[in-house]
Amino acid sequence: MVVTDPPDPLADLTRYLAGHDRVFSTGTLIDSLRFRVQLADRLRVRPRDVQALVVGEHGTSEVLLWSSATVGGIPVTGLLAQDGRSVDDLRREIERDIRYANITIIEGTGASQYGIGAVSARLVEAVLRDERAVLPVAAYSAAHRVTLSLSSVLGAGGVQQMHEPTMTSQEREALDESVHVLREAAERALAVGAA
Repeated sequence: MVVTDPPDPLADLTRYLAGHDRVFSTGTLIDSLRFRVQLADRLRVRPRDVQALVVGEHGTSEVLLWSSATVGGIPVTGLLAQDGRSVDDLRREIERDIRYANITIIEGTGASQYGIGAVSARLVEAVLRDERAVLPVAAYSAAHRVTLSLSSVLGAGGVQQMHEPTMTSQEREALDESVHVLREAAERALAVGAA
């Protein structure tokens, strides 16, 4: 399990150095949790009642899947529209807050280890208990030829399956761009690791 930033390119490097595919990174799990909390705050509900997923890179090219985000089976975009504010403005604000959350946390508290520590503990638990939990962690995708976050089944053998969630055409384009960013970062990491 790779935790150190940037986790996805370093997972590619670790996979190369280890010589096997049983490597995964924390991926976008923390980003997905932040997405749920941001939506829950604005909709005044519990975060556990929000279903929302972030895929791709753990970083600024990550893709927030607004099209499938729901609260109790109700699309969040419809619920956000009831607030009277522009949904597009809210989306931009939420996406900015999630993409730059780590910087905001460090500026406010001086460190950001608690969130990733809790995420890491949860992932270790899923592996040790062979839970086969479906979580947005990153593993190597042969289809994309890079490590990225998708809906992943995590158990004793690491990531056992990866599934691409349903996406809009805009979300698909954003994921393709995220894959491009990740490939470039992985190539840099592998070049350093091979040296």
